[in-house]
Amino acid sequence: MSALQPAPTLILGGFLITPEAYAPMAEAIAAATAQAAVVVPASRGDWLLTSWSLGWTRLLDRAETLLQELAADSPTGRVNLVGHSSGGVMLRLLLGDEPFAGRVYGHRAIVQSLVTLGSPHQAIRATALRQLVDQRYPGALFKQELAYLAMAGTIEREQLRPRARRLTARSYSAITNDPTSRGDGLVPLSSALLAGAEPLVLEGVGHGGWFAERWYGSAEVLPQWVPWLGGGDIGPGSSGPDLPP
Repeated sequence: MSALQPAPTLILGGFLITPEAYAPMAEAIAAATAQAAVVVPASRGDWLLTSWSLGWTRLLDRAETLLQELAADSPTGRVNLVGHSSGGVMLRLLLGDEPFAGRVYGHRAIVQSLVTLGSPHQAIRATALRQLVDQRYPGALFKQELAYLAMAGTIEREQLRPRARRLTARSYSAITNDPTSRGDGLVPLSSALLAGAEPLVLEGVGHGGWFAERWYGSAEVLPQWVPWLGGGDIGPGSSGPDLPP
């Protein structure tokens, strides 16, 4: 097994979150890897279309183009993928070989790792498209070919912004049938921790800036996981990521 090598990173954000929210994340990743870090352009209008497969392919086609460009400039020919929330679920389609809405992506040969941040991978009442992803490509299906890191935040109700507190129990119930689940204010632990992926639980971290002051992309939270992309430590006892040789 070998550690992750320096490689560019492609970031796909979450539902209704525009790219500028991920600028500090991209800067931190670029500094840690000494490689480019690029955010997939996505407007709120683009995200509103993701109730349909057309909306997914619009974003995935953009991601595919950027992925291929980054791979062409990568010292290893491979790229790290980072997906926040829905973006982490969608990026799993770039790895698989089965047709999706007339496309076949199948790009795992040029992907070094997939990192997901509070992504709702498993849910009792998932949308049809999210169910399709998990049925076709369950868990860390390709972990013999690339590295997986799945992150989940946990946060107390009083740490959430008041506007977010009204949503938490309803969201947890829809995903797990348990409104008292532990999670990041939107996605419970059991949903965000993709089976077979290296898990990382971040205490006191909310789903996004709308939910809490501290989220996966906050300046004080980024050092807890970004070093993984550079082959560094991410927590007590961690020795960094490994990949098949």
